[in-house]
Amino acid sequence: MEPTYLYPLLKGSDVAQNRLKVINKYILVTQKFIGESTENIRDIAPKTWQYLVNHKNYFLDRKSKIYQNQPDFCIFGVGYYSFSPFKIAISGLYKKLNFNLILPYQNQPVIFDDTVYFLSFDDLDTAQKTLQLLNSSLGREFYSSLIFWDEKRPIKTRILNSLNLSILAEKLLSYK
Repeated sequence: MEPTYLYPLLKGSDVAQNRLKVINKYILVTQKFIGESTENIRDIAPKTWQYLVNHKNYFLDRKSKIYQNQPDFCIFGVGYYSFSPFKIAISGLYKKLNFNLILPYQNQPVIFDDTVYFLSFDDLDTAQKTLQLLNSSLGREFYSSLIFWDEKRPIKTRILNSLNLSILAEKLLSYK
């Protein structure tokens, strides 16, 4: 298979356990955005296309309505943000509040499984400053007050989205 559509993959367990330096899993990403045609794979990466064709039955077995009336071999949860070079990631399943900065791996953006929440950045400096905010004691206190740690997936999108980073930055500056 050609490397054209292969990207380094981090799972939620990798993120939670800080296994970020060496990545040995890859994922085949057939689209850059939802609804994008996958036909171009046939010409750009014929071995990859043949792999997809050989495994088409697995794609056809997917029952979710999100795959109906979509291109062959389509995926979900992908967009421009997936391919940004810098990301701040946290695992939704682990019972620890630890945000990690994810850098490109071998000059490729890292892709996550569906148990990872992340923010994407095109600028490293902005990503680093945001990471400092999220991992600050005030940021952690805020999130900890909203998280029910006994739940199966304690860290939720709703909770992560409830923090206003601008207000947090102002508060932290006023404490200095």
